[in-house]
Amino acid sequence: MRQILEGRRRSLALVAVMIGGCSSLAPSAPELPVGAVRMLADTEYQVWFDRTKECSGLGGQINEIQWFIVPGVETFETSAGPKVGMWEKTGGVARITIAGNYARHEMVIRHEMLHHLLDREGHPGEFFSERCRLTWETWSDSHHAD
Repeated sequence: MRQILEGRRRSLALVAVMIGGCSSLAPSAPELPVGAVRMLADTEYQVWFDRTKECSGLGGQINEIQWFIVPGVETFETSAGPKVGMWEKTGGVARITIAGNYARHEMVIRHEMLHHLLDREGHPGEFFSERCRLTWETWSDSHHAD
C-alpha cells in the first residue's frame, strides 16, 4: 500500500512539473503601454472600418479587434519608441492601442485598422500610400469626408 501511495505522489509531482513547464513555454501577450485601458470602439469606427475595407479591397470584421486607449496622452512608449497608435496580434487576438489625443483622428484609427485587415506589421506602399492614403504624408482630411 505504501508503494502505491509513493507512486501516486511521484506521479502527481511529475504532472505538476509538466503543467508548470508548459505554462512557462506558452507565448505571452505583449504588455500594454503604461496607462492603457480597454475601451469600446466608437460608433464612427465602424464607418471608418468600412472605408478602410473598401479602399484596400480586404475583408474583416471590426469585432475581431480588442481596443485600448492611453487617456490624455499625445504618444505612448513602446519598445519601438513613442507611438500614437499600435496594432498587434498575439495568439489569434488582435488589439489596437491608441494615444488618447488621437482617439477621434480618422487617419490614425484607420491606419491601425489597415494593419488588422492586412494581418501584419509594416507599411506596404500599395495599401498605406496608394490605395488608402493612410500615412502622415498622404493623408488629406478633406478627401475623406463623405
